[in-house]
Amino acid sequence: MANWKVLCVDHVGIAVDDLQKTKALFEEALDIHPTSPDETVEEQAVNVSFFKLGEAELEFLESTTPDGPIARYIEKHRNGFQHVALRVDNIENALTDLKERGVRLLDEKPRYGAGGCRIGFLHPKATNGLLIELTQRMS
Repeated sequence: MANWKVLCVDHVGIAVDDLQKTKALFEEALDIHPTSPDETVEEQAVNVSFFKLGEAELEFLESTTPDGPIARYIEKHRNGFQHVALRVDNIENALTDLKERGVRLLDEKPRYGAGGCRIGFLHPKATNGLLIELTQRMS
């Protein structure tokens, strides 16, 4: 039995080429507003904005560099769904357990994510092409 569990869908990550334009659409057309100030995560070369919808959030990601992971994603796929984040109760246990069970990971140790979360990604080759993030909220 695993010593961690998935609690819920935390957020859906959406890659965008213009964060301000996307935010304006959601605010003006849909009357949905960011739940916190925008954040830059230097380690991941992204500007981020979260919009809470029910229990989950939409996370809009804009690259801060032309060669960042989000810029490369948009170059291949255009704006759109980039990842789904599942909230877990213990990120360290989850990553250790998955690695021990042979699940290929992009992150074997948790790293800093937007909003003060600790995160780790599963490799898309282990998840039928989907990018899955595990996240543990620290507050």
